[in-house]
Amino acid sequence: MSSDTIFASATGAGRAAIAVIRLSGPAVAHVLAALAGLTPRPRFAHYVTLRAPGADEPLDRGLALYFPAPNSPTGEDYAELQIHGGRAVARALLGVLSAFSGLREAEPGEFARRSLANGKMDLSQVEGLADLIDAETEFQRRQAIRALGGALRKRVEGWRERLVRALALVEVELDFSDEGDVFEPAKALRSLLEPVIAEMAEALTESEASERLRDGFVVLLLGPPNSGKSTLLNALARREVAIVSAIPGTTRDMIEVHLDLSGMPITLVDTAGLREAEDEIERIGVARTRARIDEADLLLWLSEGGRETPQLEPSDGAELIRVATKADFLDCTSDDLAISARTGFGIDRLLEEIAGRAKRRLGDGSTALLTRERHRRLIQEAKSAIETSRDSGKALEFVADDLRVAGRALGRIVGAVDVEEVLDAIFSQFCIGK
Repeated sequence: MSSDTIFASATGAGRAAIAVIRLSGPAVAHVLAALAGLTPRPRFAHYVTLRAPGADEPLDRGLALYFPAPNSPTGEDYAELQIHGGRAVARALLGVLSAFSGLREAEPGEFARRSLANGKMDLSQVEGLADLIDAETEFQRRQAIRALGGALRKRVEGWRERLVRALALVEVELDFSDEGDVFEPAKALRSLLEPVIAEMAEALTESEASERLRDGFVVLLLGPPNSGKSTLLNALARREVAIVSAIPGTTRDMIEVHLDLSGMPITLVDTAGLREAEDEIERIGVARTRARIDEADLLLWLSEGGRETPQLEPSDGAELIRVATKADFLDCTSDDLAISARTGFGIDRLLEEIAGRAKRRLGDGSTALLTRERHRRLIQEAKSAIETSRDSGKALEFVADDLRVAGRALGRIVGAVDVEEVLDAIFSQFCIGK
């Protein structure tokens, strides 16, 4: 596949000021010469007229940039054509490119995949790029930028370097154990490996927040029918998302709204009112609500004036806030947080409560290291192998094997070894042209 030259639009479909067409592969210089009549000076923008080979009529006029291998984003010959952003212009140029022999449209994520294959990015940086594309809030962007900048790669390289030094000590002891002046490795191994174990443990402790920041903080709106759940959802979303009715049981299924709250991704979920359902459809809605409770980070129990006591137990790690609704015409005598979704009374305080709990659970992305379950699992594997290597009385041959296991686990994080099984899954999430 790497012998092909690929092309794709790197900008979204639709009308825009400019469109960017990317090319990568061995035929890039030839294609530029055929389209623009010249091969641009490397790393300089050239204003050119683009024509189909053999045609007098121009396709468009724009900028051509050329980056010869290996000093390019993909490590191959690479080019960008920056043209006018009308749909017809981009469609015409892509059609001409597809007619070149040896050129084909890129598959999803193929530019990034070639960057990985040619050592321009490691696998953790590729994952950071995917997260940056998907980032919807400031904290998600901050976390993704850290990953894309190589924060995890740098830490993993430091760990691997100390593992290699430890393994070298063990190998020397194995090869020259009959020599009287060989250095005893036990003390040196402790000084090398104990800090690694401590740093891995700290990274694992922080990993839950980083993983949760990628997925978002889930807030369930719970309570009996007609307690104001759908009205509150609409007020927080600032649009009519859910049907509001005085008829009990109107909400049958869960409705989700995604918010950016102070830079954090928040998922609000409106649920069916908790009661003895009167029909089969409502019973299904109530059952789904109870199942979703175990997955939530925060439960808001809504009741008119705070009169209903929650008939549920939060799941492990989840918190519960009692909210007294309809405070504009009902007396709220309890200690519940009183709001009126109709007038806006108490809404700012409720959002502050949600944001505070989300911040404690998610962090702000500024120190994120392990952002995916895959990272966490491999660090746990490496840490366990290192700890096993330190068992007293263990033969050095087995110590060396444990250290190799740890090194391979770290290598899989950055894509140095045994990652083919995860590549297709990762790159399938990318856009064509990225």
